[in-house]
Amino acid sequence: MKLLAIVGNNASVSYNRKLLAYMQQRYAGQAAIKCQEIRDLPLFNEDLLHQFPASVKALIANVEAADGIIIATPEYDHSMTASLKSAIEWLSSSYHSLAGKPVMIVGASYGLQGTVRAQMDLRHVLDAPGVEACVMPGCEFMLPNCQTAFDKQGALTDAKTVKFLDQCFDKFLAFIRMIGQAPKEEKDMSQGKTINWDATYDVVVLGFGGAGATAARFAADAGAKVLLVDSAPEGHEGGNTRYAGQLVGSGEDFDQLKAYYKKMSEPIDLDEDMIDTYVDGMVNMRDYLKRYLGVEPFSVAHDWDHSKVDLTGMVHEYPEYPGSDSYDMLLVHNGFLDAQLWKVLKKQVTDRAKAIDVWYSSPVEHLLQAEDGTVIGAQIETDHILKNIRAVNGVVLATGGFENNRKMVQDYLGVAHLAPVGSMYNKGIGIKLGEEVGAQMWHMQNYESIGLLHGLTLATKPGERGLLLQRWPHIADGSVFVAGDDGSRYFNEAEANRHGHIYYHGDWKVPVANDHPHLIFDATQMAAFKQAGVTGVDLDAVAIKADSLADLAKLIGADPQILTKTGENFAHFIELGEDYAYGRDPATMRAFDDGPYYAIALEQIMLNTQGGPQRNTRAEVLDPANQPIPNLYSAGELGGINVNNYQGGNNIAECLIWGKIAGENAARPKGAAQAATANQPAAATPDASTSASEHHATSSVTAYSQTTATDYPVGPDQYIGVSDNGMGDRLVVRVTYKDDKIQDVEVLQQSESGDVGLKAIHELPAKMVAANTPEIDAVSGASVTSNALKEAVAQAVAKAKGEK
Repeated sequence: MKLLAIVGNNASVSYNRKLLAYMQQRYAGQAAIKCQEIRDLPLFNEDLLHQFPASVKALIANVEAADGIIIATPEYDHSMTASLKSAIEWLSSSYHSLAGKPVMIVGASYGLQGTVRAQMDLRHVLDAPGVEACVMPGCEFMLPNCQTAFDKQGALTDAKTVKFLDQCFDKFLAFIRMIGQAPKEEKDMSQGKTINWDATYDVVVLGFGGAGATAARFAADAGAKVLLVDSAPEGHEGGNTRYAGQLVGSGEDFDQLKAYYKKMSEPIDLDEDMIDTYVDGMVNMRDYLKRYLGVEPFSVAHDWDHSKVDLTGMVHEYPEYPGSDSYDMLLVHNGFLDAQLWKVLKKQVTDRAKAIDVWYSSPVEHLLQAEDGTVIGAQIETDHILKNIRAVNGVVLATGGFENNRKMVQDYLGVAHLAPVGSMYNKGIGIKLGEEVGAQMWHMQNYESIGLLHGLTLATKPGERGLLLQRWPHIADGSVFVAGDDGSRYFNEAEANRHGHIYYHGDWKVPVANDHPHLIFDATQMAAFKQAGVTGVDLDAVAIKADSLADLAKLIGADPQILTKTGENFAHFIELGEDYAYGRDPATMRAFDDGPYYAIALEQIMLNTQGGPQRNTRAEVLDPANQPIPNLYSAGELGGINVNNYQGGNNIAECLIWGKIAGENAARPKGAAQAATANQPAAATPDASTSASEHHATSSVTAYSQTTATDYPVGPDQYIGVSDNGMGDRLVVRVTYKDDKIQDVEVLQQSESGDVGLKAIHELPAKMVAANTPEIDAVSGASVTSNALKEAVAQAVAKAKGEK
């Protein structure tokens, strides 16, 4: 096997070069490793693409000839080197030499964090369109304290470090073979063919969000040995539940709440038993939270201080509908948008670690069926190996929606693109799995939105999470309107939305999403925006400017005549005192001045989808004849019950209600006769009559365990601080405090969201050092992460002061 090892900097003395040389020598018997320098490459220049420099041609040839690539990156200013970024740009500019190429990342650093930020940035770059490398997931070799890590012969001296590097390299070789040999799809696995089982469980739950965590917990409580898997890496599981407002739908009167729900669903017909199950679950939600989650529910309707944050419009989103007064939303404490409910649900899983195995970074590929159609297991990729996992009693689908599957968004919702604001790992796999086993789909056209205007945000790039802007003063007050693709208005900008729904001929609908809508305004409005302040938005950076509306239209892809006419009509409606197009209150409208004019690109937000395999009151997945597919269950937004209008808190309530039902039913023993249809190989699988709990896999990634302050080393004047109040799991910092000053802040452990959350992790430590206090302004859009970081640093500083 031929490997190319790229030295990620241009320094004459490099410990990353030394690390690659050591790997070259140590693994000479397993692969031919060629070291590649980048110090002789010119800086990337598009002007040279018509005639590549000789050194660049040689690099491209070496990359294309290799079976796999190893990149050793140092960390400069929290990122990779400029020379390495330039080399990747040469490789992706014309030939796309890294596309589909297996890549292993390593790094050596003087400090303790061992290139963690550089490796993270490098992974993002290698995943970019045009680069599209196949980076080995899960294994991150980071060599800290590299100045003392090698002996005089250039060999690593620490046995544990060498052992881990060996493990990573072995996995990389297996990863290369898998990329080159693995079939795209394995069909007909249930058509009479013997399945060689890699592990056996009573219940397999697919998806570690709110619904999956609930199903796994209740299956375990029913005596089942459970495997819970998620495609997200550890610390990023949680699905949309993690990012949601943490509000749980509840009620006080069954009849009134049922009337409210049925009115929201009109004119769509739903099964009465399903409605009754759902409503009954919400009416009993207060007791559910107390009994099963161990929390005292906090009522938004009765206990919330609306003078600070007004949630009255969310508690009863459709106050004109009968029964709306009976609705309530519950929280696990006096706070929202902070992942606290998710943490409670996850703790239910980790508290049952003996009964629940958790595999992260383990996407499911297929469901496995017996010849009679019974679902008997799932094919799951973990540690880069496809494994057939037997489920004796049931499989639960809890994989979330298809928010990040562009093709499904286009096929089912009929729009080109939407901006997801929740989990980036919801890619519609549950729909594919349901189709494989003949499930009936429902509610495929339904999705919920949220945000500015009728649910808009700043336009995103493919693969980016949308920014959920909380406040934009005067966005619908003054000389401002929203133009659709052609330059015309398409809704009342001043109307409040209800999860993206606005009034439409007697009903409430999410408007048809335009491909490139824009916020249009004039210089007077720009001044008003700047004076009021738009948190998290650099107006000058995102705004497009022109001297006339016609010129502005050309810049944004609209029709100049239509946009100009829209501006004229806007002024005319003000003169008439009536917006005859969309009924906007003229008091919120001001005629445009003589220019200049501005446009900001917008995009429709997608909070979550509702469609997927249809289930019944027992959480069984149904086929087109409305018959249960044996041993297959579902919960959560995948095939959710909500249709037409949507009330906040409904989806999380559904996760808890049907998560419990699915887990308990999946755990029920189905009998030896049914288990015998599983086509077991004689030697590979335990006898069908034996309890699966005696034969579960033990070599998997397990649920995380909480660290303590004593788990990390400290030097002189160094102190550890921790916080459990971020968006992810425990956040740990090490603070150097000397002479009454914060000298350094190191983040040792965190699993915050990979976009705005990491921005806080990257930016705030330096600001705390400069200000000599943890009490600094939070990063916009990442207040929960910011506050957790400040709490951890404050704890460490308090320790330092207490010891003086």
